[in-house]
Amino acid sequence: MLDLPARESARAQHGLLLAVVRAGERLVAVGERGAVMLSDDDGRSWNQAKSVPVSVALTDVHFVSASNGWAVGHSGVVLHSADGGETWQLQLDGNQAAVVIRDDARRRAEASEEGAAAALRSAEYLVSDGPDKPFLGVRFRDELRGYVVGAYGIALYTDDGGRSWQSLVGRIPNPRGKHLYQVQIKDRDLLIAGEQGALFRSTDGGARFSEIATPYSGTFFGALDLRGDALLAFGLRGNAWRSADAGASWQRVELGQPVTVSAGHRLRDGSVLLADESGRLLRSTDGGQNFIALAVQPGTGLTGIAESADGALIISSAHGLTRVEPDAIVAGVK
Repeated sequence: MLDLPARESARAQHGLLLAVVRAGERLVAVGERGAVMLSDDDGRSWNQAKSVPVSVALTDVHFVSASNGWAVGHSGVVLHSADGGETWQLQLDGNQAAVVIRDDARRRAEASEEGAAAALRSAEYLVSDGPDKPFLGVRFRDELRGYVVGAYGIALYTDDGGRSWQSLVGRIPNPRGKHLYQVQIKDRDLLIAGEQGALFRSTDGGARFSEIATPYSGTFFGALDLRGDALLAFGLRGNAWRSADAGASWQRVELGQPVTVSAGHRLRDGSVLLADESGRLLRSTDGGQNFIALAVQPGTGLTGIAESADGALIISSAHGLTRVEPDAIVAGVK
């Protein structure tokens, strides 16, 4: 709820947590009912954040430094923390986001841009629907420039640390409003993954986007920009697809079972991890060409992966947070 702060709960650590990241040496996880969990001992113990102004589900979180981070979630909320996740301030909600998108569509319609009239009609529905469209992904390039994406193709950016926001909807070739689940940043490149095989890429910091054609028509819940021109996209029914040439051609990666891949992460040693809903963790040491299951299984309903300062894996899931010791991150079938 937008006007109800998150409540402190002893069960928050073991509830649905949807993302986990590093903030300097600290770990920050977010999830249902506005829960924000913090760990200063590499994921061995967790405490709840002191102040979160909303109690809607938080779906993603990203920190650009030990202190500055952003979280997004249902009802179109964007939250900012300047103290490592202890306290949060509401920067944007779904009502405000809809107005930003509508006003941009109106300007484009007045300039007679192609497709802008239909975009304006869709944006007017956003405004009338109220704050019911969730943001699903957030990434910041630095303490000023950041991007948020979500359901029905909503996408915004800021260049002043979230004090104001502008629409990206007209820059992304997504006229049918496919859901956008994740945004990744690599140098000046942006990579957005979404439903119905959608991948969108910008090579100029978000000024222009192009669609990357993929051979899969199901949902991609995420994509990783790997070394060189390699891309790895993953999603429903065990689908993982790799491109070695920036998306010009694709090869399916065999993962062994048709279970939805819900999260991916590139470790400091360059290896790639995927997590699926059955609880498997899969590791690749050859740039995403082949994956082998780890001998550990941290539970079902995995949602996110982070690497702690001491090299452990921190896994968020439908059942809370799990730490996987560094010596267990060894490829080998269980």
